[in-house]
Formats: sequence, C-alpha cells, structure tokens
Amino acid sequence: MSNQSQNPFKWRHFQSDIILLCVRWYLRSALSYRDLEEMMQERGLHVDHTTIYRWVSV
Repeated sequence: MSNQSQNPFKWRHFQSDIILLCVRWYLRSALSYRDLEEMMQERGLHVDHTTIYRWVSV
C-alpha cells in the first residue's frame, strides 16, 4: 500500500497542520470548540466549531 492511500488528511478542506493544531489545542487546554473557532477566526481562518468537533472525534 502506498503512503498516499494511508494519508488521514486526504479529502480534507484544511491543511493537515491546521487540523493538528486545533486538535492539539483542544486536547491540551480547557478550550471549547467555539473558543477554537474564535481563535482560528482571529488568525484569518473560518473553521466552524462542528468541523473541529469532527476532527477531534475521529
């Protein structure tokens, strides 16, 4: 099996580093999904809180 078929970020709308950053902040801090949504908006990215929830839940 090739490395590309094992890519867990395939078909995602956001870059893998953005996904990992949100998941890391959620797991390491007492932040809500809405807090993370607001933090991403402050950085110029529109990420809905339900999207972050899906990333963490996978």
